[in-house]
Amino acid sequence: MDRFLITPTFLSLLLLTFSLFSDVQSTTFKIVNKCRHTVWPGVLTGADRAPINPTGFTLKTGKSRTLKMPRSWSGRVWGRTLCSNDPSNGGKFTCVTGDCGSGKVECAGGGAIPPATLAEFTLNGDQGLDFYDVSLVDGYNLPMLIVAKGGTRGGCSATGCLVDLNGACPRDLRVASGKGSHSESVGCKSACLAFNDPIYCCSEAHNTPDTCQPSSYSLFFKHACPRSYSYAYDDKTSTFTCASADYLIIFCPLPYTR
Repeated sequence: MDRFLITPTFLSLLLLTFSLFSDVQSTTFKIVNKCRHTVWPGVLTGADRAPINPTGFTLKTGKSRTLKMPRSWSGRVWGRTLCSNDPSNGGKFTCVTGDCGSGKVECAGGGAIPPATLAEFTLNGDQGLDFYDVSLVDGYNLPMLIVAKGGTRGGCSATGCLVDLNGACPRDLRVASGKGSHSESVGCKSACLAFNDPIYCCSEAHNTPDTCQPSSYSLFFKHACPRSYSYAYDDKTSTFTCASADYLIIFCPLPYTR
């Protein structure tokens, strides 16, 4: 009986085939920092999905990093700001906004502590579509834009919040850093986080679309960033779909001016 010999040429073709198949089965996220300061992106994988690495990293001004995501991935990407190793806390890595509580650059399964602007994804969902949005439901800390590239069907529209809301944030929602004349607004809480009231949190007796309506606070976010999620039931104008796309996630996209 003849033996099947694996020649170097055949092995190369086999590896190329697997590589191409892997590319078809994955999606790339290119994360770009256009802010005038360093951002530390965090990545959180949803429940019952295989986590990816890295879960956090440093991204200096003008730099980018591309992540390969499983086609069935779901989760969140966000930016942490004003991060450092805190000598008063045993040298743990902490951030003023978007901190994930891990004490390290890697978030290792920790999510963003509000307020934080979130890019949310469910890849290869219903009818093979990716679902994505930029959410301000947990508040805001950075301008962010999602751009779908090379999609085959679905609307594939860009979405995000392109403006700096920190300076205009209502006083009741403002998160400040620094003291006295050096204090500045670095984040904008959601009304739910600020007041812990069911009417703002869409909870208890207000946990349906009929009983939870936009508030003056959520309308502040919506008017400034009409394509972003502004409160829990803001689905119709805030969720976007695309199939077989790669995604560009930009921190501080134009017309960011601060």
